[in-house]
Amino acid sequence: MSSRQDRLIHWLLGSLDLDTTLFHLGQYCGTWKASITGLSRAGFHVVLNGRCWLHLPETGERRPLQAGDAVFFLRDVPHVLSPEADPARAADAPRAAMAPLDRSVPGSVALACGFFEFRTRLTDLLLGSFPDYVVIPDGDGELAEARPLFDLILAEAERAGDAPSPLVARLVELLFFYVVRHLCRRREVSAGLWALLAQPGFAPLLDALIAAPEREWTVEAMADLTHMSRATFFKRFQHVCGTSPSQFLLQLRMKVASQLIRQGTSLSRAAEQVGYQSDAAFSRAFKKATGVLPGAYRRRCQPEAATPQAA
Repeated sequence: MSSRQDRLIHWLLGSLDLDTTLFHLGQYCGTWKASITGLSRAGFHVVLNGRCWLHLPETGERRPLQAGDAVFFLRDVPHVLSPEADPARAADAPRAAMAPLDRSVPGSVALACGFFEFRTRLTDLLLGSFPDYVVIPDGDGELAEARPLFDLILAEAERAGDAPSPLVARLVELLFFYVVRHLCRRREVSAGLWALLAQPGFAPLLDALIAAPEREWTVEAMADLTHMSRATFFKRFQHVCGTSPSQFLLQLRMKVASQLIRQGTSLSRAAEQVGYQSDAAFSRAFKKATGVLPGAYRRRCQPEAATPQAA
C-alpha cells in the first residue's frame, strides 16, 4: 500500500468517534457460557488465559479460541463463548458469575469483554461495509506490532483486583484501531470508503477531498481529477463505494466538520471549512449525516463546566 493510502488510513482512523466500555473482566471455571448479545451494540472479547470456543448459532460456525486471541463484533451478532466444543452443550451451559483473575487455577478461562459505542451515524462511512465480526488469532504475524497490547491488557487485568483498571478499555480501543488498519491493508472490505482506498484511480481524489472539503466539488470536477468521463466516473464510483459521489462527499464533509467541532472550532467556522456559507444549510446537512444538530453535538463533546463554588 502506498504512503498516500497509508496517510489516508491514519486520517480515517483518527476520525473514528467511539467510546469503549469494559463490561466483564475476570475468569470462568467449570461449565459456563458468556455473551454480549442482545444489547444492539458492537463489542469485544479478549482471551487473557485458557481456551474456549466461539459459537455463532445463526450460521453454525464455531472457532476455537486461546490466550492472546481477540474477537471484535462490529454489529450485535448472536454468539456464545463456552469451554464446550459441542454447540448444543454450549447453548445449554449456565451463565456463571465471573471470578477474579487467577491464572494459577487449572482449566480457568480469563476474559476481558465490553462494548464499542459509535457516537454518530458517520461511522457507517468508515465501517459500514466491514464484516460483522473479526477474529484475531494470537499467531497472526501480520498483527505482530499489536501484540504488546495484549501483554499490557493482561498486566492491567492482573493488577486490577476488585476495581478493574480503566486502562483496559483504552488498550482494547487501540487494539481495535490496529485491526481496522489490518483489514484495510489486506483489502478485505468489499465496498465503501475503504474499497475506494484500494483503487489507485480513486486515492488521489480522496486525498484532495480531505485536503480541501470546502471546494465546490461537482461530479464533473471529481471525474476530471480521476481522468474519467462523468458517466464512467459516476458508474465506477457507485459500484466501488456503494453510494453516489454527492452522498459520499456529504458524509466526508460532516466527518471533517465533526472533528473541527470536537477541537473547539466555532460552528460558523466549521461550516465554512467544509464548504457551507449558510449556517442553516450546514445544520440541515449535519443532522442528515449524523442524526444530531451541530449545536447538540458540540455540547455533547464539551466537558461539563465546573460548578462555581459559593463565595
